[in-house]
Amino acid sequence: MTVQAEDMHAEVRELERRRRSSNRIFWRLVGYLPPIVLLGLGVLAWQVIATIQNVPDYLLPKPSLIWQTTIDERDLLLTNTWPTLRIVVFGFLISLSLGIVLAIAINYSTLLERAVYPILIASQTIPLIALAPILVVLLGFSVTPKLIVVFLICFFPIVVNTVDGFKSVDPDQINLLRTLGAGRWRLFRDVQFPTALPYLFSGTKVAATFSVIGAVFGELVGSDEGLAHLMIQKEAQLDTAALFSAMLILSLMGIMMFVAVAIAERLLMPWYHTEKKRNALNR
Repeated sequence: MTVQAEDMHAEVRELERRRRSSNRIFWRLVGYLPPIVLLGLGVLAWQVIATIQNVPDYLLPKPSLIWQTTIDERDLLLTNTWPTLRIVVFGFLISLSLGIVLAIAINYSTLLERAVYPILIASQTIPLIALAPILVVLLGFSVTPKLIVVFLICFFPIVVNTVDGFKSVDPDQINLLRTLGAGRWRLFRDVQFPTALPYLFSGTKVAATFSVIGAVFGELVGSDEGLAHLMIQKEAQLDTAALFSAMLILSLMGIMMFVAVAIAERLLMPWYHTEKKRNALNR
């Protein structure tokens, strides 16, 4: 009887756990409803107003026409999506890897911080739309100028946020581990890097969305493929619906990059999100 009772209790606990898990999933999905509803209402209003006012399609195409154009020209759009996506992903990964390395180096060298920080800030004052043609003249119509543009637009938020994360480390934790004989590597592994990770991901999320903007800048200046190049062609043809289709794909690309970083954040920092949920429940 005791064994049967324990089995029943275990089964009840498992059912309770599943119920709570289902409730969490349900309320998480409900949280996505407001932006979806608002976006749907906006698209509906757009469709109705464009139809009632009889707006010409070359000025403002209806959402239904944009969707139909996306379906009809999916092969052309897909062919030009891959070059743009390649620039976005590779430029972002280069920015992320070099940005982390530089932030770590700045963390250990005050001299390097004083030397590099002003240059980082100055790099953000240069209009990329003006810099991109210069890069094309110097490096030609290859993929390199586009990667450099993406790198320049993504590099800054990654480095600055990560450095701020390193500076936010509690000195008492550092002193405590030092009294216990911890070396530089252990301090970095156990305290500094875990503390800087939330800041790193904050900057990485910004960089992930900016990477699409950088790729578009690079392609607008000099490219024979990609979504921005396609948009230039469709603009000359007054095919506004195709312009909106390309813009929609670029928007989805930026959302995809952001979601990928958010998933990586949850996988690499489960303790951080658990702590956030606990703090939210205690409010």
